[in-house]
Amino acid sequence: MSLRDIPVRTLDDAPTTFGRLAGDKAVLVVNVASKCGLTPQYTGLVRLQERYGDRGFTVVGVPCNQFMGQEPGSAAEIQEFCATNYGVDFPLLEKAEVNGENRHPLYAELVEAPDAEGEAGDIQWNFEKFLVDREGAVVARFRPRTEPEDPAVTGAIEKAIG
Repeated sequence: MSLRDIPVRTLDDAPTTFGRLAGDKAVLVVNVASKCGLTPQYTGLVRLQERYGDRGFTVVGVPCNQFMGQEPGSAAEIQEFCATNYGVDFPLLEKAEVNGENRHPLYAELVEAPDAEGEAGDIQWNFEKFLVDREGAVVARFRPRTEPEDPAVTGAIEKAIG
């Protein structure tokens, strides 16, 4: 099964596949959390969506509560938090596990991709980022402390959207 064929559910519980959600866009997949020291990265993610959204790009957030319980809310609470505090208008998926035996199939594929230092494997923390090109290939991985608007991220997005 390709990355694009993996079934996912949106935060409002609508079933789809990663490919249908992405369409023909490049996608920055990010495991997100509302009560994390890195939560302000939502600001940069929203700006990326605004800057590149009409050029064949989208951010997709995946709420995850695996790191010190930093995403404890319900789907409605997560949606309200993101919209009210950060103006998030990019797609959010249902809360999912990104590590361990119950790892979402999307993340089972994503974690195979190495970061710039050649390290693949488990997600380190909230706000780890994967750039998936229009064909569904993971073309870059950025660790949690890499800001969304870091030149490495924006350069990779520019390359992925052509």
